Amino acid sequence: MQRILFNFYLALEGVMANRLRAILTALGIIFGVAAVIAMLAIGRGAEEAILEQMKLIGTNNIIVKSEFEDKEDEDDAEATTVANQKKKRPYSPGLTLEDIDAIEDILPTLSDASPEVVISTTIIQSGKLEKAKCIGITNSFFELNNIKLGAGKKFHDVHFERGKPVCIIGKKIQAKFFSQSDPIGQKIKCGNTWLTVIGVLEQRIATKESLTNLGIRDYNADVYIPITTALRRFKNRAIITKKDIKRGNRSGNQTASNYHQLDRLVLQVKDANQLAASAGIVSRILTRRHNGVVDFEIQVPEKQIEAQQKTQQTFNIVLAVIAGISLLVGGIGIMNIMLASVLERIKEIGVRRSLGANRKDIVLQFLFEAIFISLIGGLIGIFLGVFSANVIANSAEIPTIVSSWSIILSFGVAASIGLIFGIFPAQRAAQQDPIKALRTD
Repeated sequence: MQRILFNFYLALEGVMANRLRAILTALGIIFGVAAVIAMLAIGRGAEEAILEQMKLIGTNNIIVKSEFEDKEDEDDAEATTVANQKKKRPYSPGLTLEDIDAIEDILPTLSDASPEVVISTTIIQSGKLEKAKCIGITNSFFELNNIKLGAGKKFHDVHFERGKPVCIIGKKIQAKFFSQSDPIGQKIKCGNTWLTVIGVLEQRIATKESLTNLGIRDYNADVYIPITTALRRFKNRAIITKKDIKRGNRSGNQTASNYHQLDRLVLQVKDANQLAASAGIVSRILTRRHNGVVDFEIQVPEKQIEAQQKTQQTFNIVLAVIAGISLLVGGIGIMNIMLASVLERIKEIGVRRSLGANRKDIVLQFLFEAIFISLIGGLIGIFLGVFSANVIANSAEIPTIVSSWSIILSFGVAASIGLIFGIFPAQRAAQQDPIKALRTD
């Protein structure tokens, strides 16, 4: 052990005596380790963003969105009327609660369903006014979207049976209207209807990018009411009035206004492998019930995110290969410099051999030098990699997460490179003939 420590001290002295050469030799390792940490941080950040999106949409969900065409411009009204007279669009009842019953009867893979009615309204409380959305839902909405209550309670069966004027609010609504008081039990006015607050959602953290990519709302900024309350106390678009009939006769079709009772329907299936097949069955059921009119859009966000995840994994592999090449180049640089160092220090090797050092001592000295240079490069590379990841996150707004295992991995690789690429120069040094070495000028 003393002999090994002595060789280690000699190697340390050799590196410290040539600091500039050691730093230049370690540059390849420094940038290689920094590249590994930064690239893995980018990949890890992207994976976390994908997992965040999975949490936002829930698992095994199929989303059905209602579609309708807005009113045409006045300049196109006459042309639209002529076109409608030639070919009228078949009648469609739109997306309704009855569609859910039909899907439940036919689709064996269905686990749960959550209908939604979105009402744009104005919220008033204590003289404060805010535009927001009032969402008619069932309790399945919270389960399917992984939303938890932070305070209060969920809707009760009696709330749905009687269409009670109660609501659950998001965190942003609480911060806006009840920042200084407990909202539970207080009233809030949505449009012309006063609602009693019975619960507050737990804060849901989500980036704007995730919300935009998934096409979902900010759950923190909405007011939630029982779906029966939305249909009875606000508006039930499935009920056709004389005014609707007159408007339909004038336009000749259903595209003039939103005729869907439901704006959105989330269906959960039992097995992720059945998502695509179940979505196809749902599409056929709704098309048949809507008289061949495809006035809905079906999305399977989990499959879209899985495809995005596979693309990201491929990208991560490419980044890892690039970073690995950087480390390989750094290792080759260490070997070249160490070989050059052997030629420069032939006389030193001869002196050591003449004083009693054997070939193993020479191998250990030069091997320790290579490992020490690699470790120095690894430490500097770790700091540079963490710094680079933070700079990327702040300047390019790309999520980065530096994990401890990436630091351990890069540092271990750096030490291994010093060992692997230091063996050959160390053996070359040990093979020098001490007599010839002493004669070298």
